[in-house]
Amino acid sequence: MALSEHFFQEDLHPIDIVEHLAEHHEWDFDRIADDQIAMAVEGQWRTYSITLAWSGYDETLRMVCTFEMEPPEDKLPVLYQTLNDVNDQCWAGAFTYWAEQKLMVYRYGLVMAGGQGVSPDQVDTLIRAAVLSAERFYPAFQLVVWGDRSPKDALQVAIAEAYGRA
Repeated sequence: MALSEHFFQEDLHPIDIVEHLAEHHEWDFDRIADDQIAMAVEGQWRTYSITLAWSGYDETLRMVCTFEMEPPEDKLPVLYQTLNDVNDQCWAGAFTYWAEQKLMVYRYGLVMAGGQGVSPDQVDTLIRAAVLSAERFYPAFQLVVWGDRSPKDALQVAIAEAYGRA
């Protein structure tokens, strides 16, 4: 049964949909505000913090998926090079590193302009894609920072094997 079949009401608020999905998957979550929710989704490598926020102004569901990472200062240039290479492989969303917060971040914005509705299947796919991307590239980030591997070598690990589950 498709996730969308669990929802009989039309015009549900996007964050209500996310909350129902979090309950369905038994993820820990906190409804921060009417337009924002934070949750923890366990992967193989890490537990990922995922925040989704709805902006009615620009009709966008924004997602931020983070995990802690504290690379030594001298490893930042190779990490940034790896981020560029990783982002070339991501079709949707992109990674960045927030040095001040010491967080690796995967971000995506689902634009629903023109009053389009957000479906549960879209939201579920959005969250799963974020976790799968984080799981896929986590070993590469670790290898360049702590294993002294080149970005090219580290990415071979990410490309060669599918990691994790959402």
